[in-house]
Amino acid sequence: MNNNDEIKMKYKYVDFISDEHFLDCVANLHKAYLKAKNNISKKNFYTNKVDTIKLTFDAKFNNIDEESLIQAEILRQIDKSINNSIGTFHEQILGGIKGFEVGNLSGFDIKAHDDSLFADIKNKHNTMNSSSAEALFQKLSKYADSYKKSKCYWVQVLAKSSFCELWKGEINGKEYSHSRVYKISGDQFYALLSGKENALFQLYKVLPTAINDYLNSIQKSDTVIENSALDEIKSETKTSKRVILDQITFENYSYYLGFDKL
Repeated sequence: MNNNDEIKMKYKYVDFISDEHFLDCVANLHKAYLKAKNNISKKNFYTNKVDTIKLTFDAKFNNIDEESLIQAEILRQIDKSINNSIGTFHEQILGGIKGFEVGNLSGFDIKAHDDSLFADIKNKHNTMNSSSAEALFQKLSKYADSYKKSKCYWVQVLAKSSFCELWKGEINGKEYSHSRVYKISGDQFYALLSGKENALFQLYKVLPTAINDYLNSIQKSDTVIENSALDEIKSETKTSKRVILDQITFENYSYYLGFDKL
């Protein structure tokens, strides 16, 4: 095997991180999916209180049967959990690029080994309110002031355009600016760290192949139980004789005036 063959084998997926690291990131995200799906018991489903008034409108206006409606609500809760894990996936991918590392709850998501770069990664551009944005700007400014040669970035993986620019403007009625605090779109941040202009596109194109390779490499389990919430609720309706929405409402709000009569 010559050196070219070794390079091809090492970089089957993308040319800025190793295949082993790529598959490790896919494996970690798969574990997050399994945990999210297996974690929706009735108890967890009820944690944040189910809005059964909204669900009643959804059922009637969208012509959806109650069982399908509850299953969709369970999937929505799973999706909310997974969105956080997608951000972690990007952090782990980027932390595998030579010269960079993941923060691991150190106050930053990504940093350069030589402290020349610090970044906070948000998967979507609209995930912060004004108070969160203000706190993030102040945190990045603090890193920039502490490390005089550093550049600090608010990364928006899924942004409304492609950009890299100083982050300045009014937040909560205050003017903010710093000569080394930037906001940057996901494509440009991937390019910045990897030195490859199309790095995020490479990632996107190869994901189906990498995911299939990973799934084909693991032992399939027949013992995984997913989304037990609906089965648990349906089991209760057999004895209570309530319809599914009434059962959920009773179990969430029986302490409300009159709701114990359901």
